[in-house]
Amino acid sequence: MEKRIGSLLILIEDSQSISKINEILSSHSQFILGRQGIPLRDKEISVISIVLEGTTDEFGSISGKLGRLNGVQVKSIMAKS
Repeated sequence: MEKRIGSLLILIEDSQSISKINEILSSHSQFILGRQGIPLRDKEISVISIVLEGTTDEFGSISGKLGRLNGVQVKSIMAKS
């Protein structure tokens, strides 16, 4: 499969999920090109932006695992080629 560049936006509303998020991201670190986290403490949410290079299956694996966590929303976008 062809590797593509893309991004995941992760919105965290349940801080109990943060350790599991970090575990998932660490296990997929070979695909991660960059990561930025922004804690919005006054709103009690956090946002993580990830830039990845991988196949659609690899994107699906990461976003699927993250999206199944309580209080976590994930959106992804991939370049066409």
